[in-house]
Amino acid sequence: MIERWMGLTIGVAALLIAIPLVISHYRREYRRGQLLRSLDHVDWWYRTRGPK
Repeated sequence: MIERWMGLTIGVAALLIAIPLVISHYRREYRRGQLLRSLDHVDWWYRTRGPK
């Protein structure tokens, strides 16, 4: 019986650690996707080079 409780305790602790990590990873990738979608590569290329 004690082994079952130890297993449950360790499993719950692992899930409590993993959940915030997964959420932060998802948010970071979502934000990265937004930033990449809003980046216009061609316009940026010509703005940094200036008129010739």
